Amino acid sequence: MAGHSHWAGIKHKKGRADKIRSKIFSKLSREITVAAKLGDKNPEMNPRLRAAIQSARAANMPKDNIDRAIDKSSSGDQSNFDSIRYEGFGPKNIAVIVDTLTDNKNRTASSIRTLFQKNGGSLGTQGSSSHNFKQTGVIKIDYNLISEEKALDLALNAGAEDCISYDGEFHEIHCEKDEIYKVKKILEKDIDSFISTGIEWLPIIFIEVSDNEKNEILDFLENIEDDDDVQNVYSNVKLK
Repeated sequence: MAGHSHWAGIKHKKGRADKIRSKIFSKLSREITVAAKLGDKNPEMNPRLRAAIQSARAANMPKDNIDRAIDKSSSGDQSNFDSIRYEGFGPKNIAVIVDTLTDNKNRTASSIRTLFQKNGGSLGTQGSSSHNFKQTGVIKIDYNLISEEKALDLALNAGAEDCISYDGEFHEIHCEKDEIYKVKKILEKDIDSFISTGIEWLPIIFIEVSDNEKNEILDFLENIEDDDDVQNVYSNVKLK
């Protein structure tokens, strides 16, 4: 569930899909539960919940898991989850943003701080690294679902800013963050399956690293993403 598409593609190509399958389901379930708790239980009336369910389906999460996650939002003992963003710098001074969803702020803060320190990074204050990014609405569609030309036409007609196609992987539609669900609703007239929908931090300033430095960077990002409380990881690393 990493943020920037290039990093996401690298992650999946490293063959970790089976290893992280249960973690992906857990994080998707948490997002579904929180979305259902904060809004309507009917996904047609709750854009965030609808997007979370579509992401779960794209990840092949069983329907029973999705239903349980929605039901959990109504349970009396449901924990209160907080969305907390952490910013810092990793190896080679790459900028990193970590989005978490946690029911224990102290646990999460300690874990994230330790992960940065153990991997040669440092946790910063709010705003320390986010100036390297722009918050953007990002909608991803399976590459094989529609052609590149059709994806671009639909995106522009829906009011999006751009559509980038990654051959064999997905089409990535960019829009203003406040317009994401408006754009998505228009796209849904022609498309009924989405990989993900969300507001992401896309780099505007990149740090380029060499092949020799790549593994250290990827291991660092993977270690952070493996934390149960982490929902998304964004970095401005650019691999040669």
